[in-house]
Amino acid sequence: MMRESQIMNIHYFTGLAAIVLVGIHIAFRLIMPYGQSLEYENVIANYQNLPYIILLELILVTVSIHGFNGLRIILIEWRQGNHWEKGVTWVCVASAIGLIAYGSRTIIIASMAGTI
Repeated sequence: MMRESQIMNIHYFTGLAAIVLVGIHIAFRLIMPYGQSLEYENVIANYQNLPYIILLELILVTVSIHGFNGLRIILIEWRQGNHWEKGVTWVCVASAIGLIAYGSRTIIIASMAGTI
C-alpha cells in the first residue's frame, strides 16, 4: 500500500497535469471557429489525428485519477477506520479503471468512425 504522502503527490501532479492538458485541448479548439469545430466531419477528423487522440486519452486518465482520488480523500475524511479506508480505496480504484476503460473504448470507436 502506498503512503498517504505519495498519494497526495500523485493528486497534486494530476491536478497540474490536467490544467496543462486541458489548456492544450482548448488551444486545439481555437484553431478554427467554435461552431465549425463542432461539425460532424471536423469532430471525426479530430479523432483521426493521432496527437489529438493521445491528448484525449491523457486527459481522460489524468482527470479520472485526480477526480477519484479527490473523492477518496473526501470519503476517508468523512469517516475513519481501516476497513472503511480500504473499502473506499478499492471502490475508487475500480471505478477509475472502469471509467478509463469505457472512455478509451469511446475514443477507439470514434477514431474508427471515418474508416468503416
